Amino acid sequence: MVTLDTIVAFTKRRGFVFPTSEVYGGLANSYDYGPYGAELMKNIKDLWWQTFVRERADMVGIDSQIIQHPMTWVASGHVGSFSDPLVEDKKTHKRYRADHLIEAWAKKNTKEVSVDDMKVTDMAEYININKVKSPDGNELTEPKPFSLLFETELGTVAGEKSKAYLRGETAQGIFANFKQILDSCRVKLPFGVGQFGKSFRNEITQGQFVFRTFEFEQAEIEYFFDPEKSDWAGLMEDWKTQMMSFVIDKIGIKTDNLRWRRHTDKERSFYSKDTFDLDYHFPFGWKELWGVAYRTDYDLTAHMKHSGKSLEYVDSQSGKKFVPHVIEPAVGVNRLFLMTLVDAYTEETLADGKTRVVLRLKPNLAPVKVAVFPLQKDPALREIAERIYTTLSKHMVTEFDDAGNIGKMYRRQDEIGTPICITVDYDSVQSQTVTLRDRDTMKQERIKITDLLTYLGQRLML
Repeated sequence: MVTLDTIVAFTKRRGFVFPTSEVYGGLANSYDYGPYGAELMKNIKDLWWQTFVRERADMVGIDSQIIQHPMTWVASGHVGSFSDPLVEDKKTHKRYRADHLIEAWAKKNTKEVSVDDMKVTDMAEYININKVKSPDGNELTEPKPFSLLFETELGTVAGEKSKAYLRGETAQGIFANFKQILDSCRVKLPFGVGQFGKSFRNEITQGQFVFRTFEFEQAEIEYFFDPEKSDWAGLMEDWKTQMMSFVIDKIGIKTDNLRWRRHTDKERSFYSKDTFDLDYHFPFGWKELWGVAYRTDYDLTAHMKHSGKSLEYVDSQSGKKFVPHVIEPAVGVNRLFLMTLVDAYTEETLADGKTRVVLRLKPNLAPVKVAVFPLQKDPALREIAERIYTTLSKHMVTEFDDAGNIGKMYRRQDEIGTPICITVDYDSVQSQTVTLRDRDTMKQERIKITDLLTYLGQRLML
């Protein structure tokens, strides 16, 4: 498998991901998405939204605020229990996650350990007994809970401030809006609410690229149902099937790099009756990509208690009033992005011994769908190429390049994942045909310029 260092260097060189504020030396756990990265992220998000919201009659979508009423996070339990186990190097004062240091120590010493089942006190005992050190070889402080919520202040009146939080997940915006969705959309159980949005976590761990960052994008669904009419275990299995199908069939991920992992009783969140993670084999090991949990009626009940407002559902036929239960499939879009890049990145040796880097993305995900080149810097060829570019760019993301070296232009487009390249040569002037070159096979064919739009729409499934 490709190394993380290779992916990091590739994404920066080809304009997918840049270190945030690099001009000032960067910022830990923070990255910006460059021109091609922004397009790829948008394509992944559009595919998710189309699949799970627009194509389903039992789904609606919302877009809630990043900063919500602070009681939202008290009710959800984030203020009191949303934390990671923190240890500090006594000499350098660098901070680390205790569970990650234990995992690294166990792997180095070929020991079996399950940190998922450990409480903070268990980690403290393990570190003490096994004399686990920091990466710099120094002693560690006792593990303690470290809040992942970012605090901020709202100044509504001059000189007065009130505490607020940057949201740790988008789900609470769905729960807080549950009653308004019922009143405005005439939805009936079972139904789901989907949402994209930025979330923020004061992460301790560094060094896993866009997998774990302070600011990240989430795609979450809360699927509400009547527990007396719908079998939660059946709904859970149905969502697991849909999640796996999306990753394999829609994004094109290799099945060998995917697995399901069920949370243990100790690991599972206190509000969840059952939780599964869809793991992907990243360059740094098997890690959670997408989670699905049965959250029962915990969230709606908690918000009812703290707000004093009813969030009950009334069955229109029986008149029964109750608090719905919920299944939650939640994924970090940044993790989908990283998985997609890692799985698509390919290095192959050509007949001349040179290495060709190819990003084998599905055409609908590719940042650029078509690239148009004039073979030479000739005004006649450029005029035709620009006319083709103008026509195609109205229908798909198209790139124009006239660097003059056709081999280098092909290689660059292979690396950013462009499925089709179009070359305008001197035959094009007379025959009004162009050469189409396929990214994956490198095979070429000629086609009439007037047929391009129809042909590309079929080839690229646009």
